[in-house]
Amino acid sequence: MRIAIVSDIHANLAAFRSVLAGAEAGGSLDALWCLGDTVGYGPQPNECVEMLRSYKNVTVAGNHDLASCGKMPTDDFNGAAATAAEWTAKELSDSSRDYLTELPLVIEEGAFTLVHGSLRWPEWEYLLSSEQAQAQFELQKTRFSLVGHTHLPAMCREDIASPPPLRPAEDGARVELTEERMIINPGGVGQPRDGDPRAAYALYDSDSATITFSRVEYDIPETQAAMQQAGLPAWLIERLAYGK
Repeated sequence: MRIAIVSDIHANLAAFRSVLAGAEAGGSLDALWCLGDTVGYGPQPNECVEMLRSYKNVTVAGNHDLASCGKMPTDDFNGAAATAAEWTAKELSDSSRDYLTELPLVIEEGAFTLVHGSLRWPEWEYLLSSEQAQAQFELQKTRFSLVGHTHLPAMCREDIASPPPLRPAEDGARVELTEERMIINPGGVGQPRDGDPRAAYALYDSDSATITFSRVEYDIPETQAAMQQAGLPAWLIERLAYGK
């Protein structure tokens, strides 16, 4: 099976299309696994939800998904994020809102656990440190966990002797899945934050028991123009060009 692992699409249709085209270049996809924040920040929430739903998908909720359908307040969002969440809430179709409302926070799928932030705080914790990774492993019941939220491609192998280091994952990095427990973050589709503006995703191949990290170019000006037309905050528009 070939499964695309995506996270933080953030209503960026051009980026999502490019990711799917890249993932399907090597063969058809059997499924999409989405780690949350399908909407928020970007200008095409309904289109991205519809595209996700056009595939066999396993999807968890992210904080922006929850905020957009009224299940989380935006008190802890920065000003631009809150403005975008409020705009998204008004734009969502009934079908998209119903879909996002029903998403679970955590899903176990075979040897994988899917969660947006962390198992300790599914909708909000940014898993960035060795100490946070250790806390994740202590709660992780499956061999692997897939997380998003940070918009940073990364991986971590369990190390019983010391806090496990969380390492950045480069474009093209190929990880062999063994009995060793791991945490994997595919990075952000719609709003990368590692200084590389290309959309990020990962591809799970069950036949070879590997996960490969990938980056693809997308039409950033197209998304920026749509954001500007929607009246979304200028900072959110500008940062796409820098991957920050």
